[in-house]
Amino acid sequence: MFKGSMVAIATPMHDGGEVDYDSLAKYVEFHIENDTDALVPAGTTGESATLNHAEHCEIIRFVVEQVKGRIPVIAGTGANSTQEAIDLTQCAKDAGADACLLVSPYYNKPTQEGLILHHQAIAKAVAIPQILYNVPGRTAVDLLPETAIKLSTVENIVGIKEATGEIDRCKQILAESPEGFMLISGDDDTAMEFLLAGGCGVITVTGNVAPKLFHDMCMASIDGDRNKAQEINAKLERLNKDLFVESNPIPVKWCLTEMGLFPTGTRLPMTTLSNIYHDTLRQALKAAGSI
Repeated sequence: MFKGSMVAIATPMHDGGEVDYDSLAKYVEFHIENDTDALVPAGTTGESATLNHAEHCEIIRFVVEQVKGRIPVIAGTGANSTQEAIDLTQCAKDAGADACLLVSPYYNKPTQEGLILHHQAIAKAVAIPQILYNVPGRTAVDLLPETAIKLSTVENIVGIKEATGEIDRCKQILAESPEGFMLISGDDDTAMEFLLAGGCGVITVTGNVAPKLFHDMCMASIDGDRNKAQEINAKLERLNKDLFVESNPIPVKWCLTEMGLFPTGTRLPMTTLSNIYHDTLRQALKAAGSI
């Protein structure tokens, strides 16, 4: 259903934290021109945790309208309240999104049974393709492979974004889930190996600032061309690590400003990148040919 470089896009903001929709429109076009395979608005990289409900829905609607069907839009609609996740997912469906990405409920640390019931409830409530998102480093709960495999049988749960970087998980879920269930990497640093092991794509942070290069790496990996994939990935390795010198999306938003694509705004509690990392990120951008 989806494959390749699916970019978890940052949200451009003015200095006061107001969403800059003019920059967002230009940013969507930047990705389409550079072969990004799908856009993922209103996720972690898009500062979803600080968006109110109306802003969250408006960003999804705006991106869908700007894309005009040229590439898929996978809307971030996860929440730690099941009802809120249902409401956001319905909003994305109404806006015309192609699918939704649902992060595991964060902070309240549900059991594996709670995770199953949470995702079953959303799937039952809203008829849109849904992708699970496991990122225990941020949520404090690990959606285990066995749980993902159980949920893979739910009709409109179509895949999982697995951000632990553990390749063996990809292999286990791939082997035990229905044919066509999508395995999507959520860890740029291990994405190439994930794809070579059978994954279909990456929901990426690095793709924000090196979209063409990241797309090419994904396609080579999906095609099984390890040598070509490694050659391209070598240019991305610094970004894959250095974009996380501070909490995402602080570094990537600084990079987008450095590239002339974004204004300087973030929204508290996110801050601007510490001065000590500026040269590190400039060098990583240069290594990828982004500046």
